[in-house]
Amino acid sequence: MYIADETWPELGDYFDDESLALVPLGSTEQHGPHLPLATDHLIAEALASEAAERTGYLRTPTINVGVSPHHRQFNGTMWVDAPEFRDYVESFTRNLTYHGIDRVVYVNAHGGNVDHLREVGRRLRDAEELYAVEWMWDESIPELVDDLFEQNGPHGGPKETAMIQHLRPELVREDRLADARDGGVPDVEAADTVKHGARTFYDAADNTGNGVLGDQTDATAEKGAELFEAASEQLCRLCEWLDDQPFEDLLPEEHV
Repeated sequence: MYIADETWPELGDYFDDESLALVPLGSTEQHGPHLPLATDHLIAEALASEAAERTGYLRTPTINVGVSPHHRQFNGTMWVDAPEFRDYVESFTRNLTYHGIDRVVYVNAHGGNVDHLREVGRRLRDAEELYAVEWMWDESIPELVDDLFEQNGPHGGPKETAMIQHLRPELVREDRLADARDGGVPDVEAADTVKHGARTFYDAADNTGNGVLGDQTDATAEKGAELFEAASEQLCRLCEWLDDQPFEDLLPEEHV
């Protein structure tokens, strides 16, 4: 169920019976010469929509711009500063409690959002208002990602390429896959920006000239479909697990 497609009386029926919502989040940032800036939020929205369809839980509008200043050197990248992002997501989430939601899954597809979503979840839990958990699609199926790709790349690599080939093939510049591979680096180690245990890089441009890592030519729509199905299943399982938990069990432990 997508909240914006419903009327307020229909949503009253949902809030009478359910207390869980899915919040998709991504970014609007460079993903190399072959993928659109929308990559992350397209993936997040598709997964949240699929889970909402399968389970009947509520999906909110997508938060399309995230914490992405580390991609700022590349044309078109948009971002919000981390404190403003955290405050916005917290406010966005807290208004759901007014309608009776007390647990939220942040369906996230951008690594730059992770720590900040965890912080928002802590704030809301410590206030005992709501339990929110961050979920990252590729981290739910790490073995499958490793099995499918020899060089999966942490950004703009074959796993994201395959997902967009499956979800929005018309947006993939298939003639630029080899350029993406050859103009980037296989992984952070190959960028040689970790010195004596210290990560000396701050921006994507410090690691890769074209903004991406991995071997994009290893991606196919068929692999994307396999990733999407496996991740959707994990997300549905997470929702069902979370819905089954007594709310008091989700709150912080008492001081020992």
